[in-house]
Amino acid sequence: MSRKQKKTLVRILISGALFAGAFFIPVEGIWKLGVYLIPYFVIGWDVLWKAVRNISHGQVFDENFLMSIATIGAFCVGEYPEGVAVMLFYQVGELFQSYAVNRSRASIESLMALCPDRATLLDGDEEREVDPFEIEAGQCILVRPGERIALDGTVESGSALLDTSALTGEPTPRRISPGDS
Repeated sequence: MSRKQKKTLVRILISGALFAGAFFIPVEGIWKLGVYLIPYFVIGWDVLWKAVRNISHGQVFDENFLMSIATIGAFCVGEYPEGVAVMLFYQVGELFQSYAVNRSRASIESLMALCPDRATLLDGDEEREVDPFEIEAGQCILVRPGERIALDGTVESGSALLDTSALTGEPTPRRISPGDS
């Protein structure tokens, strides 16, 4: 979890506790509004600020603006708990989304680390190390035991067991021989 996500989680927990406590405070009228504004601002100040900032940049109808209008509307009609709850649940959803995006990004980065930086190009009897992006369709590459395969292709000669678990998810090696992809 990133530092920003941890801060958001702390804000969610604090606001949730304040929100739960607000149910047990026996106040009415303007005092009830004040009691519910505290957890609302703890959890929603950043959404309100982004809405104002985006409006000043000409971007009016974004999710921050819509959440602000919905929750402020709830406060205007006297439904203070609903206004706080909507903002609280929105922030919980944003936290889950942020966490999922970061996990997906980390998975993609780990897959990109599997891609080798160099490939051995066979040019007649000569072998030379080149960037995989320099190899054109139809050229032959040499893959030694233990090396990662830099490009897709068809096996011309030799046979081996390939670890394709990064692509297929299956832990068993795949046997390849001439003519296999």
